[in-house]
Amino acid sequence: MLALERRNLILQRLHEEKRVVVSELSQEFAVSEETIRRDLDKLEKEGIATKSYGGAVINDNFSIDLPFNVRKNQNVSGKQKMAELVADLINDGDHIFLDASTTAVFVARALKEKEHLTVVTNSVEILLELSDVSDWNIISTGGIMREGFLAFLGPRTEEVIRSYYMDKVIFSCKAIDPVMGIMESRDGFATAKKTMLNAGRQKILVIDSSKFDQTAFAACGDLKQIDTVVTDIKPSSDWLRRFKEADVECIYADSE
Repeated sequence: MLALERRNLILQRLHEEKRVVVSELSQEFAVSEETIRRDLDKLEKEGIATKSYGGAVINDNFSIDLPFNVRKNQNVSGKQKMAELVADLINDGDHIFLDASTTAVFVARALKEKEHLTVVTNSVEILLELSDVSDWNIISTGGIMREGFLAFLGPRTEEVIRSYYMDKVIFSCKAIDPVMGIMESRDGFATAKKTMLNAGRQKILVIDSSKFDQTAFAACGDLKQIDTVVTDIKPSSDWLRRFKEADVECIYADSE
């Protein structure tokens, strides 16, 4: 197992259990305790974890981004439900944009029964996911690839996004706040999202319930810029009221 794979698995354990123990990880991964301590040192330097006696605890700062390969295994059931709801909004022949979120990967998977779609994306993972689809037009934005995020970002990415006008722009975000609106954890992602919000006729924000009433580092848009919110469970009455006031359609999975 590569060191990066091991650290990602440790991250996943930290996210699920909030703490890890060096001796247990050493036995699980069949490596020395010193190797595990080096892994934890790296995670601490990245601000993701805080070392404690005999192990580490997760840093609960919401703005910290877990690696893509860890995030894509979170709330899988919710992402699948949201993806199915989004698929119902897409017609054969549509031109769509999919962002580099883990949720958008599930959407891409759910769309594979559609015909003659044109998909523009800044996601490396989505390009791989759709590599076996024969009758679609798949366009990569290119740009600077961010390590750990499998995303293309930067001026080149934004230039390509601006060169198209899509039927539907499908994207997620780090957080959504009543005052600050749609938010991302990093400037590069926020700038890309701002560009996406001007690149399509219908803007569809796909977020699970954990993103509501949260904030992140960078604002990238407000509710009035989107047309539809798709989420995994019914939002609170306050959020439903806000969506109605902003003329935003809210679609959510059945609570059962």
